[in-house]
Amino acid sequence: MDFVSERDAPPALSNTPLSSKSSAKDAARDPVKRRQRFEKEYSQLLHVWRNCSNLARDVDAAEVIEIRLQELTNILAEESQRPLPHPCISFAATKQIYIPIAKIATTSYNEWIIKEAVLFFASLIESEEESFVENDAFSASLTNLLVRITGANSIRLGLDTEVKVVELAFNITTKIRLEPEILPAWFKIHADAGSQDGKFKDEREKFAGRTQKQDFPLFYLLMDYIHHEGRVGDFARTGLLYIIEAASNSVELEQWIVESDLSTLMATGLGALYSQLSRKLVIDHPPQGLPPVLAFSDYEHPTATFEIVSSCSPDYQLHMDTFLSHLLFWQDVLNHCRSVEVKSTLLEHFQIIFLQQLLYPSLLESSDVDGGSSVAVLTYLRRILESLDHPDMINLILHYLLALPDTDASSQSFSEPAVSAARKRKSMDLASMMASKMESSYSPLLFNLVDLIHSCLKSENDQTVCVTMQLVATILKRHHRYAIVTLLHTEGVDPNISHRTMGAHQQEVDFLMTLAGTVGGQDNFDEIYDSILRDVMTRVEAHPCSLKLVAPKVSTHNHKLPAIPDSLPGAPRDVPPHTLSPEDPLLHNLLDILEQFFINPVETNLSATETLLDLAICGYIAIEGWLLRHPRKYVFDEDSDEPGCPLPDPASKAFKELEKLQAISRCRRRPKWQPSTLPRILVVLETLADQVVAFRDSIPRFDELMQQRREAFQTADAIVSNQQNAQISSAAGAAAVDPSNHGESRSASPARPSALGGFQRILSELSTPSRSGSPRGRKEAMRSSGAGSTKSTSHRATTPTSNPIPVPPKEFSLSHESPGKSGMVRSFSPSSNDDSGVGGSGDPVASQVAAFAAVDQGILAKRVGLPKLAVEPIPLDFSRNEPNRDENLEHDENKEVEDDIDPTEAQVAADEDEIEDNVESQTPPSEKEASVSHILTNVIIYQSFLLELSSLIQVRAGLFNEVRFA
Repeated sequence: MDFVSERDAPPALSNTPLSSKSSAKDAARDPVKRRQRFEKEYSQLLHVWRNCSNLARDVDAAEVIEIRLQELTNILAEESQRPLPHPCISFAATKQIYIPIAKIATTSYNEWIIKEAVLFFASLIESEEESFVENDAFSASLTNLLVRITGANSIRLGLDTEVKVVELAFNITTKIRLEPEILPAWFKIHADAGSQDGKFKDEREKFAGRTQKQDFPLFYLLMDYIHHEGRVGDFARTGLLYIIEAASNSVELEQWIVESDLSTLMATGLGALYSQLSRKLVIDHPPQGLPPVLAFSDYEHPTATFEIVSSCSPDYQLHMDTFLSHLLFWQDVLNHCRSVEVKSTLLEHFQIIFLQQLLYPSLLESSDVDGGSSVAVLTYLRRILESLDHPDMINLILHYLLALPDTDASSQSFSEPAVSAARKRKSMDLASMMASKMESSYSPLLFNLVDLIHSCLKSENDQTVCVTMQLVATILKRHHRYAIVTLLHTEGVDPNISHRTMGAHQQEVDFLMTLAGTVGGQDNFDEIYDSILRDVMTRVEAHPCSLKLVAPKVSTHNHKLPAIPDSLPGAPRDVPPHTLSPEDPLLHNLLDILEQFFINPVETNLSATETLLDLAICGYIAIEGWLLRHPRKYVFDEDSDEPGCPLPDPASKAFKELEKLQAISRCRRRPKWQPSTLPRILVVLETLADQVVAFRDSIPRFDELMQQRREAFQTADAIVSNQQNAQISSAAGAAAVDPSNHGESRSASPARPSALGGFQRILSELSTPSRSGSPRGRKEAMRSSGAGSTKSTSHRATTPTSNPIPVPPKEFSLSHESPGKSGMVRSFSPSSNDDSGVGGSGDPVASQVAAFAAVDQGILAKRVGLPKLAVEPIPLDFSRNEPNRDENLEHDENKEVEDDIDPTEAQVAADEDEIEDNVESQTPPSEKEASVSHILTNVIIYQSFLLELSSLIQVRAGLFNEVRFA
């Protein structure tokens, strides 16, 4: 090269660096010198470019051009921070130097030159001078640059350069959003628009023909990057949202977007991401992060194969996150879109391309016998419904899948015309395209989501049942107005007799609390119940249907909340007062699952109890008749009015007061407790309580093992808390932690945002420090306190935690005697085990602890089935310390071997034999079995569910005024 750059040529004052620095600062401050420097850099740039025949192959020339571009950008950035005048920026606008710079970048095929050119254009835009973004020449040069460097024939750009390119496009859309008048510089319709006679009847009829990329290249540039992750995708999606938002200010842009490929590309892109999800799925937890509630059960990790993917797989989680992020982008587009026609076009493509062509066929073709396809599609649908909250998208999905009847769309009124000519053409194109692809069509009218849910709830696959109940719970919690006309069989309510009386309310709460007391436990139930009450109160108030009932009335002239903003026909409106039919199939399917509670998988029980609570949370559903007894079935003892009391004059004030007192007294009466009038759910819960008593009679050391399980949950909860605190603490604080902390000896996963997570906290509350005495001591104290203590619960509806747990009413048939206590009762628990003493073989205390641990492990590992309550359990003799041996079976040749048997091993064998004898006499061999450890965990879940159910009844009574006092 025959040129020398300014930086390579030594200046005259090269030997005086101080003078050089001073002159450079003066040149930067002097606008004239700064412009001279800028023009010199630019002229050298043009000189190198014009004298280079092939910039893509000339490395030296490319490097010099890159340096010159960088200098130009630095001068512009420095000048924009200095006070006026800005001669360099004016020179760039007057001479339009961005035109040759764009040409240099597009023909260089050099990523570094491209990157510097993009930064140069970004500096001009950020200067906000000379109206670059409004200039047609500037927009044409920049548009040509962006199209050429991102096109199919361009070089592959690095991630950092891609970020700069898309960020530049995003900055332009930000300008368009803030200044709509600059849109014509970037959006120009090149197609011939007009009519045959040259006259237009409407502005919307001016647009004709199909959209082309050259009309709005910036739009399609952003469309190409909306599926990318990281900053590139964020810039692209947000920029596209700004363009769609600007469509409300331009009729031409609105019509162009309607007929563009936006809706088709977005729908097909969403379908492609959904198709990447595995067709077969199993729900699993990482081995190192298994929740304690599953670790203390018969949980087995499902088998994952090449075809069946585990939910713990990183690939599955990545694909699911990508799909949900694009689904949320759909929601953002609809939220930003102010054009009714654009929104309708997007929703139409979402329904036809995604719902009808992909989502519904996957539900229709799913099965629980082919390795988990039902688990997969039901999980995907649940995640979709949990992620979305846009009413139009929710309405489209549930309206179609639940086969709701269509309504006339003409009843809706919009500020804009409902359908334009472009909208009609787009709909016709979509209909013809789908007709050519569909050989056979399926309709939810034949098999809808309700049919699939009912069939899956009866499945033999536990995971299918579990994910189905989770889907039902999601619909009940988030979209209850769709469930009352499809999933649930509802009935109207009579406001005069639908509410229960105060006496019946107290009686039913006492019944549930008595069942909870049957399980036993320590004497801190008041604190536990108070905590559960607060959680249930928050949960009821957060339900979308309860908002209108619990929201305060701010103004006397505004009693109604805003209507749900649905723009599509067919969406259910307000939820009317209703009740669940006692013959509801969904309810009975859940109760069928509940009947096998103690041998069910833990996750199934958590999902079932969660769904039952969600059924009763809505403030518009009456719980009398299906959850509690209906008032019309109340039967009271004959009234025993005091004889001889003279009645006052009926016209007097005293007579009216007497009538009020008598009405209050009648509402306080407790109806007769008749099993024939109980709803099925109360019968099932009482049967489960009887099974707990039967387990206590047939399983050795049941109470002690139950207390150990509570303490184990408490220890696991403390470990999780310690791990979370350690992660939040600083590195210095973490280094100071004692390495001998027991939290390091065991790992537990953080609480999940689901039924597992919520139940984990309840487990820690039900778990208390080790205490001496039987866990049933609380229950025995209640039953021995006498009938007079029942009066202490008269105000439980208003102050549920101010009194101890009530004594069961005398008419309850649930009155079991406490089983005998074993002579081996102790306060040993896994959390109190001292490893330092176990190892000593000569220590008798350590030997006894090890012996007890071996006995407990043998009992916990034994598998049992559900007891048959019609058969009286065979009582076990817990008082003996040595196993009984049949001397008739002893022989002299093995007498020495029997003398060497460890008494502890003999005790374990004897306990196992006793369990087998009792179980075989009560459970047929063909029925399911579970380990004693699994049953203990389910018993604790059962007790917590009773407390939640009781607290829900009391919370509803206070919030919704469901109890009659007079």
